[in-house]
Amino acid sequence: MPSKTTGTEVVDLNSLAQQRRDALPQPTTYNLFDVEFTLPPIKALPFELQERVGDLDNTVEVLKDLLGRDKVQEMYKAGFTFGDLELIAQEWQKRSGMEPGESQASAAS
Repeated sequence: MPSKTTGTEVVDLNSLAQQRRDALPQPTTYNLFDVEFTLPPIKALPFELQERVGDLDNTVEVLKDLLGRDKVQEMYKAGFTFGDLELIAQEWQKRSGMEPGESQASAAS
């Protein structure tokens, strides 16, 4: 319930934020060239990572943060290409409930 503090209304968003987090899709497990990895929905990532996900140049670094360097090394050894990273990013966005090209860090996300 809104409260007033020195003439300024304060809106507590904690319960609304928790409801949105609870409504997010579950993490998804992907398999590409016999490399299996699980990614959380993009909107469940900490804001710092969400900002970086939007740029494909950052995809490898974000994957290292989320999956660990060993898993990314496994991807390298399997011969993943930049096109494969684009496919992963597209499917990850789709399964995160986002439209292709939707900004992860936008106010509407």
